[in-house]
Amino acid sequence: MIMEILKRTDKCNLTERVLQFGEGNFLRGFVDWMIDKLNKEADFDCGVVIIQPLPTGTCEMINEQDGLYTLYLRGLVNGEVMEETRIVECVTRCINPYEDWDQYIDCAANPNLRFIVSNTTEAGIEYIQGQMTFPARLTKFLKARYDTGLNGFVILPCELIDRNGDNLKNCVLSYAADWELGDDFVDWINNENHFTNTLVDRIVTGYPKDTASELEEKFGYLDKVIDTAELFHLWVIEGDNKYSDELPFHKYGMNVIWTDDVSPYKIRKVRILNGAHTMMVPAAFMCGHQTVGEALNDEIVCDFMYNGIFKEVIPTLDMPYDELKSFADDVVERFRNPFVKHYLSSILLNSVSKFQVRVLPSVLEYYKRYNKLPYRLIFSLAALIDFYRNGEPNDSEEIVNFMKTASTAEILSKTAYWNCDLSFLGDTVENTLADIEMKGMRKAMGDINGYNK
Repeated sequence: MIMEILKRTDKCNLTERVLQFGEGNFLRGFVDWMIDKLNKEADFDCGVVIIQPLPTGTCEMINEQDGLYTLYLRGLVNGEVMEETRIVECVTRCINPYEDWDQYIDCAANPNLRFIVSNTTEAGIEYIQGQMTFPARLTKFLKARYDTGLNGFVILPCELIDRNGDNLKNCVLSYAADWELGDDFVDWINNENHFTNTLVDRIVTGYPKDTASELEEKFGYLDKVIDTAELFHLWVIEGDNKYSDELPFHKYGMNVIWTDDVSPYKIRKVRILNGAHTMMVPAAFMCGHQTVGEALNDEIVCDFMYNGIFKEVIPTLDMPYDELKSFADDVVERFRNPFVKHYLSSILLNSVSKFQVRVLPSVLEYYKRYNKLPYRLIFSLAALIDFYRNGEPNDSEEIVNFMKTASTAEILSKTAYWNCDLSFLGDTVENTLADIEMKGMRKAMGDINGYNK
């Protein structure tokens, strides 16, 4: 059977309202999916112009398909496997500014353009004097917009760095100063543009190399830029709530939250989702498991993680319990998603620094609030030390050598690793390590599940 490539059957007449820096899997499986839903469910009439942020990318393939692509969502909902297939139609074109700078800059003269979104990786938002980084190209675009006399933008960066909007704005202002673009332009940046800090959450697994031909057979057409993702999604936007009416995602069933402060949501994600990974993975790996899904099929590992979240992490957080419980339940279900193969070995990368950011704050806060130790989280620290001593850690040479040879007391007092002295945990960690050595990781983990039940 010879199939045609996915193409539009009629002209796309959507009004171009969004400029998107990044043609990669995440934005197409997250922001563009949301806009497409608004277009189809609310007659939103919003077209997305994509700007390719790097010299090489998929811009040409996207244009070959007239901006169309298939998004295949898969996951668990209340324990049941669910899937959704959608042809996303909101992308009007993709511009490679390395080949056609004028077409890129010409977009600044579009009076309908209102929003700018980006995902240029964590390293994308940086100021490097004399280099044409993403913020530098954005500054050039904003200056072209300013010169037209048109309104500014609502800017929604999706890069996974803290205070992403503030950082992007600071980079733009630095380039404006370097290039001496003038005080009036700086005032326009500050007063006519709204840089939001955001938190995004969705696992986007991208092009399905192993099953692409199968899916194309199922769809009945060829698609060179199929995208796949989980069903769960969350977008928290720190900004004036008046802009939520301009992007009314939340009114059409999408998990988008406008707030005055993104920090509690970030803490919730880091402590519960990332923290659950970090506290569970070293022990699960030492039990012989390879993926998160496989580990959670082990009742002992699953109980350890679940009780750690609900009995030792959530009690340290100040958001409403129902919100925390709902988020945590979603996290556990996401971890069980059979379509996402998340290898423990990748999560174990740089485990010491991850523990310091993701788990240790819960340990210290629990001890401060309840004047007792959170035994599962302490067990996770002992399992981390055991992994560095007896496993195959992937970390800096200095950290690996130190963790492998240092005594427990030396490790806990290494303030450079923990940002504090953990010597007060010494007896408990030593006893837990002795328990692991005597019983084996899985049996010791099973015994620790009996605490605080």
